[in-house]
Amino acid sequence: MRQDVTQKQVAVLGATGATGRLVVSTALRRGHHVTALVRRTGSFTPAAGLREVRWTDLGDADTLSSALAGADAVVSALGGAASGPTSVCTDAMTVAVPAMQHAGVSRLVVLSAHGVAESRDRSLYSRAVWAGVAEKLRDKEAMEALVTASGLRWTIVRPPTLTHARATGRYRVAPDLPVRLWTSVGRVDLAAFVVREVEDPRHVHAFPRVAR
Repeated sequence: MRQDVTQKQVAVLGATGATGRLVVSTALRRGHHVTALVRRTGSFTPAAGLREVRWTDLGDADTLSSALAGADAVVSALGGAASGPTSVCTDAMTVAVPAMQHAGVSRLVVLSAHGVAESRDRSLYSRAVWAGVAEKLRDKEAMEALVTASGLRWTIVRPPTLTHARATGRYRVAPDLPVRLWTSVGRVDLAAFVVREVEDPRHVHAFPRVAR
């Protein structure tokens, strides 16, 4: 671990998803301790600094509150169903916000999506994403409302299309970053940004967009 980075205790919701796994591995590689909230234990190869907590019911506030004890930050990489009605992100945050408050954890980094709330515009990108995954975006919008009203030190990350591209370390970050139909970011780079935001909060109470 780099000497200029303070070790953190990080809890990750949605830890077994495509991006969540990368958040976990990136945080571990940078020397942090990670509590991964999972549906079933054994989802990860055992590693130093990694703890798995079985959280099968999003309404189980007691398990989540216990898992957050001693955490410095919470990362939500929950995504929800690709199609059809979904409320995974909203349901999880309904429980996570009071659980964080109860545990005394103030730092929250949440993955949302470009095209949500005021970032929805008349661009081809917004039209395409709403045509494809409207229910998922509605869930993200409801989640964002809970986060912004929480009183926590939150950051809501709104990436464009996610890819499995290799890490580049060369991604752009800005609240007003232009997003076109072809704009994307690799999940590895996105995870790197999220972990760095936990280490060094630069976008508190902001909605950064991340793109290559």
